[in-house]
Amino acid sequence: MTASATYPFTAVVGMDDMRLGLLLNAISPSIGGVLVRGEKGTAKTTTVRALSALLPQVVTVPGCRFSCDPAAPDPTCPDGPHADGPGEARPARMAELPVGASEDRLVGALDIERALGEGVKAFEPGLLAAAHRGVLYVDEVNLLGDHLVDSLLDAAATGVSSVEREGVSVRHASRFLLVGTMNPEEGELRPQLLDRFGLTVEVAASREPDERVEVVRRRLAFDEDPAAFAAKWSAEEETLRERIAAARALLPSVRLGDGALRRIAAVCAGFEVDGMRADIVTARTASALAAWAGRTDVLTEDVRQAALLSLPHRRRRNPFDAPGLDEDKLDEILNSFEDDEPEPEPEGPDDDGPGDGGPEGGGPDGGGQQPPQDGPGSDGTPDVPQQRQEPAESGTGPESGSGSESAEAPEGSPATGEAPEAPAVAASAPFRTRRLDVPGLGEGADGRRSRARTAHGRTTGSRRPRGALSRLHLAATVQAAAPHQRARGRSGPGLLVRRDDLREAVREGREGNLVLFVVDASGSMAARKRMSAVKGAVLSLLLDAYQRRDKIGMITFRGAGAEVALPPTSSVDAGAARLEKLPTGGRTPLAAGLLRAHEVLRVERLRDPSRRPLLVVVTDGRATGGPEPLVRAARAARLLAGEGTASVVVDCEQGPVRLGLAAELGRELRGPVVTLDELRADSISALVHTVRTTHTRRAA
Repeated sequence: MTASATYPFTAVVGMDDMRLGLLLNAISPSIGGVLVRGEKGTAKTTTVRALSALLPQVVTVPGCRFSCDPAAPDPTCPDGPHADGPGEARPARMAELPVGASEDRLVGALDIERALGEGVKAFEPGLLAAAHRGVLYVDEVNLLGDHLVDSLLDAAATGVSSVEREGVSVRHASRFLLVGTMNPEEGELRPQLLDRFGLTVEVAASREPDERVEVVRRRLAFDEDPAAFAAKWSAEEETLRERIAAARALLPSVRLGDGALRRIAAVCAGFEVDGMRADIVTARTASALAAWAGRTDVLTEDVRQAALLSLPHRRRRNPFDAPGLDEDKLDEILNSFEDDEPEPEPEGPDDDGPGDGGPEGGGPDGGGQQPPQDGPGSDGTPDVPQQRQEPAESGTGPESGSGSESAEAPEGSPATGEAPEAPAVAASAPFRTRRLDVPGLGEGADGRRSRARTAHGRTTGSRRPRGALSRLHLAATVQAAAPHQRARGRSGPGLLVRRDDLREAVREGREGNLVLFVVDASGSMAARKRMSAVKGAVLSLLLDAYQRRDKIGMITFRGAGAEVALPPTSSVDAGAARLEKLPTGGRTPLAAGLLRAHEVLRVERLRDPSRRPLLVVVTDGRATGGPEPLVRAARAARLLAGEGTASVVVDCEQGPVRLGLAAELGRELRGPVVTLDELRADSISALVHTVRTTHTRRAA
């Protein structure tokens, strides 16, 4: 990659934690990579691409597609065995994994036809081979399919990529610096996948005007003349490249003493992280920090900085917790140890580090000093968001429908016809919900909700391949080829297989759906305990959607109409945030809410036809405002049902006198009606009708 095409790493303004995390992984790839979390437009991709230009050149076997080292070639290399001879040097590569990539594109593809017919392991390398001894960059890693992320992180952890196809196996070395970037607003990674990334950093645009001006000035200068801009920073780039190489060479000499190990163990135990990966990653990171500072002893400051990079994403206890670490608690744990660490070595003349004396002072942190802990900007804004706290409220469960606070708010006053807006109340504690699924057999993205034909799951049949064969059905292939063996002149023990004989497996698993919530926020729902219970139920359904890999959206209706509180997204924590601030009051425009849902689903079908929707209407069934509100609501419900939209109504009506309007709405939607209590998975009230059985009964 030429200098004119890459923005210089040392010219990146701010983003100290991100740059440090990348550099530490460049020094010690065994750390396990870095996950960069942040809002859009914060130079995540620019910085990652700039890093690859700083990595030392690699020497490879000439002609080897898997970048084998001539000094120690991979014995399992598909292009091997390699003859002795001189290698050729080339720059370290950066392979980019796009969101829409297939599994074959990632791990490589095996030619099944040649493997069966000729006994030849014809293998087309994937991105894991291209990234060997370089960088593998995954933008929007939170949007990748789970099976791709699993394969990716397994290779990152073991250094080996394996392709298995019906007993035919190909293995090759795959060691790389793994970098993932993501925007948390678009959805989170599962906690167990977060744990597989060594480090995580949070980035945000600076709120300091001078720093923002400098960012714009440098970007405009680069766009105007990339070559001249790169030349201006070439000295800083070379200095940083040399420092990375020196730190790599020093790393094996770094001593991680018992005192540092005890501090690391105490910190990980004190923050109650699961497993031992956190301890190992923190130890490797602390050693890399010492090497980066030019020292051979790990100090307390290295342990502290390593913990800030390696532990925040391992502290999450549920999907709605933001990654973070209590620095006061961290200091308290570290200060509890006696001062038994060695004195730091005197700093050498080169310890000022690259970048500090650059043309505009924007290079990375130097001299082994740690970057500010208060974020990439200079305004003191914390780099790690605080965990959202929800005040607990006793007696707010779904069964709490009585008491002085449970009386319903008036639907409207005689003077204005509108109930005053009530302030938002906290949700009751979430609970495990029963599974609601969409009837039929879909073909959407892999998930855990509804039945679907998927790439992974139990084999239910076979068919002729559509495009490249990736899931061979061996028995069906042999059955198709067997009748033609005599005509093909078979004389040996092998089976003569032709392209027309190949059959691919048809597998059935589960898909993720689009779960669209339509939530009644009108005056009839404004009783404090009732709304708390309703929010708790929706929060529970959001948790369920997170676990089942669904997209979610939210529509609320109150007052004069309905609004899209959350467009369809993979970020369930964004839905929880909208729910937390939801006010109540006003009339009940139920028809408007259903019609808005119809419009949202129409647009989503155009965007993603394979993802089937599940409509969840949370209401007491009342409708007010305008002429014949119940009639218009029934008409809107029939419109949704006529298009085959799978629906479920969560009946929020409480009290001794019940009108049963939610049940009428369920009949119009052709979906089941469940009470808040029946929604619980551990409720003694059985959920008699599921979405599937209800649709079956209606069809009969």
